[in-house]
Amino acid sequence: MEQSTFEKIYAVVKQIPYGQVATYGQVAALAGNKRWARVVGYALHVNPDPDRIPCYRVVNKDGRVSDAFAFGGGNRQVELLKAEGVVLVDGCVDMQRYQWERPLY
Repeated sequence: MEQSTFEKIYAVVKQIPYGQVATYGQVAALAGNKRWARVVGYALHVNPDPDRIPCYRVVNKDGRVSDAFAFGGGNRQVELLKAEGVVLVDGCVDMQRYQWERPLY
């Protein structure tokens, strides 16, 4: 049986390592379509298992957290990232330092 788009997105998000982040576009490309960045946002907003699918590790291309973070707002996303040692400056993750460097195959 073929995976749904959301299942593909969740499978990628589960791979983002502790203490690192990925962008919506990066997750989209790894899930199979670089144009799915907005779809990634929709999928994360309805995340069925936040304990196993760490959607808080997904940020925008500038490292900014989401004000619409579905599981407690942007402040909660910041708390979760900081708990993993991710440093934010003015609400942004240092992407040079914390971006997941998984190659696109």
